[in-house]
Amino acid sequence: MKKILTMLLFAMTMAMPAAAQNAKKILDKTAAVVGSKGGASASFNISGGKLSATNGTISIKGNMFHAKTPAAVIWFDGKTSWTYMKNTEEVNVSNPTASQLASMNPYSFINLYKNGYNYTAKEEGSNYEVHLTATGTKNIQEMYITVNKTTYVPSMVRMRQGKNWTTIKISNFKTADIPNATFRFNSKDYPKAEIIDLR
Repeated sequence: MKKILTMLLFAMTMAMPAAAQNAKKILDKTAAVVGSKGGASASFNISGGKLSATNGTISIKGNMFHAKTPAAVIWFDGKTSWTYMKNTEEVNVSNPTASQLASMNPYSFINLYKNGYNYTAKEEGSNYEVHLTATGTKNIQEMYITVNKTTYVPSMVRMRQGKNWTTIKISNFKTADIPNATFRFNSKDYPKAEIIDLR
């Protein structure tokens, strides 16, 4: 009996690094698809968490993104974020934290997973489900990412901040050649907007 238990433990120990390696390969391939050099765009639907449910479209390129929802428009050029609130015609300018970016950008996981997370993967029909858990103190302690086995395009991201879970469903993903100016606020397009600098 001891021999069998020892062999089982050994087999499990050997399998764990392989599962982590497989999960990393899946995330690396997904990051390569999502992080297409010219850029990409998609539709999204966010529910749960502290924010009210919303939907919209997003364009991404590298660590830059531009999102539109019924209530707001967000630009992020890799450092600075501009958030235009339609009901007040205000533009809040800030340098967001990683957790703030995660709540604004459905694709933030493509950079997050590389540092401070353990991961495993399992097959769910035509998809992989990758489970990430933080190894230390992180604003996002846990994350599930559903990725298509063939295309490596993600269709859903679930993340936990404290006790709150946020679910982001992603659809209509396509690669595109997006100019860098797309990710910066242009005051000429919003002449009546009041700019509030929060940096």
